[in-house]
Amino acid sequence: MDVGCIMSLLRPSAIYNFVTSYPALRWMPCQSWGFLRWPGLDGFLRLMVVGLLWSTFSELRFIPSSSMFPTLRVGDRIIVEKFLQASYYIKNPSIHDIITFKDPTQLYGENTETVFIKRIVAKAGDAVEVHHGVLYVNGVAQQEDFIAQPPTYTIPLTTVPNDHVYVLGDNRNNSYDSHVWGPLPMKNIMGRYVTCYHRPTNI
Repeated sequence: MDVGCIMSLLRPSAIYNFVTSYPALRWMPCQSWGFLRWPGLDGFLRLMVVGLLWSTFSELRFIPSSSMFPTLRVGDRIIVEKFLQASYYIKNPSIHDIITFKDPTQLYGENTETVFIKRIVAKAGDAVEVHHGVLYVNGVAQQEDFIAQPPTYTIPLTTVPNDHVYVLGDNRNNSYDSHVWGPLPMKNIMGRYVTCYHRPTNI
C-alpha cells in the first residue's frame, strides 16, 4: 500500500466532511467534530488506561434482595468502588457509607462468594443500641429518614471493637446484618457504593 493510500485512510471521512459543512449542523457545540476522526495511538492508549483503571477500582453489581430498600431496590445495577478497605487505612470509614463486604459468618476455607451490601451506622469505639424503634449511637438518637420503617427488634448496648464497623440494612426489619451477627470486621469490606446506574422501569 503506497503512502497516498495510507494518508487517504487517515483523512476525515465523507460523513465528517458533510456534517462540518452542512449549514444546519454548524450551530452544534461540537464544531470540531473531532470524535469522528481516527482516534490514533494516543486515543487508544487513553482508552486502555481508562479501562484498566475502571476494572481495577470499580465494578458493577446487581441488587438481589430488598435489604437496602428503599435506597436500593431489587434489580438495581450499581457501581461500586473497589479496594476501599485499603483506602480505609488512610481515610476512616464514614457513617452512612454504603459498603459491600464478604459474609462475616462464612467459615474459614469455605468457597462461597456471598457478598452483602449494608450501611455503616457506627465506627470503632462507638456504643450502639436499638430500642423502641430508634437507633442510638453514643446515646444520641439517630434521625434516619432513609429507612423503610423503624426497627421492631432491640439491640442491647454494644461497643464496636477496633477494626470493626456496625452495619445495618435500610430495610431494618428485613435485613441480615449486624443486629444478627454483630460488628463487621473491616477486613471483610470489599468496596463502597458510588451510584445506581440503572433501575428497572417496572419498579
